[in-house]
Amino acid sequence: MVYKERTRTMPTKRKLMTPQDVQGAWAIMPTSAKEGAESWRMTDSLDLDASVDAINGLIDSGIDGILTMGTYGEAATLTLDEKKRFMACLVETVAGRVPCFVGTTTLNTRDTIELTRYAADLGADGTMLGLPMWCTPTLPAAVRFYKDVAEACPDMAQCIYANPEAFRFDFPPPFWAQVADIPQVVSAKYTAIGQLIQNLELTRGKVRAMPIELDYYAGARIDDDISAFWSSGAVCGPKPTIALRDEVARARETGDWTKAKALTDKMWWAVTPMFPAGGFREFSMYNIAIDKARMQAAGWMQVGPARPPYDMMPDHIRAGAETAGVRWAEMAKEAV
Repeated sequence: MVYKERTRTMPTKRKLMTPQDVQGAWAIMPTSAKEGAESWRMTDSLDLDASVDAINGLIDSGIDGILTMGTYGEAATLTLDEKKRFMACLVETVAGRVPCFVGTTTLNTRDTIELTRYAADLGADGTMLGLPMWCTPTLPAAVRFYKDVAEACPDMAQCIYANPEAFRFDFPPPFWAQVADIPQVVSAKYTAIGQLIQNLELTRGKVRAMPIELDYYAGARIDDDISAFWSSGAVCGPKPTIALRDEVARARETGDWTKAKALTDKMWWAVTPMFPAGGFREFSMYNIAIDKARMQAAGWMQVGPARPPYDMMPDHIRAGAETAGVRWAEMAKEAV
């Protein structure tokens, strides 16, 4: 589909989302790049046509929500103009069919507020918001940051991007005890199931805790309040992601978790090659490049190259990422 950028009018303000509105499978979407985007010389790297195709494909598959412009969406490498144009493309294409959250993390509070207000004016439902990444945040500074953005952008829901590796902050229980009372904070994107479970009682009913798809089965068995998850695999082929959501829902009704576990085990088989040496340490060094290579190899979405300076990785790590993409594509073709 060819996307035509247009002059936009102010949207009708939507009601602020609540934690109860956050349910099911939420896809994490990369920002498609044109060929040659790995060069600093390219001033417009956006492939908006590919983005439109992916957005429509995710919604048509039955995905419940879309998160963008985080790590995989290359928020750290897009120019301000590219961020604004991609946000507009996303909101216009989604057209209210599912909730969409855009990443507005910057190096400081004022720029974050300006970008979040821009996204709100476009009609985005919320922001997937991490902490500024220059100084290591203190607990008071981290809490104040989310409070300040909420005060400045009261109509914009927040999904806290709780990634300790990316933001050099552990997101400890005292943090959740304070941000859980911010009405705009409706969900939290976790990278570790242990951290999620540790904080669940502090956020229950106030913040929807969202594990990665690989941890959704385990989390759902532990607590019924875990009823939403985020998926990076969805853009490698959304069929397994949708199937996991439905199998967990079915298991909650029947008590038979066999199929949900089997599908989760298959997902782990698919993604294992993209973790160098079987761990997270090296993965976090090449996170953007690894996942974009994985997604491109899967072939479901035209992702394009990673942007500088996060486009480089060793050949053996690239090979593992591509193997993970091919495995997911194979899994997506199966009847699940």
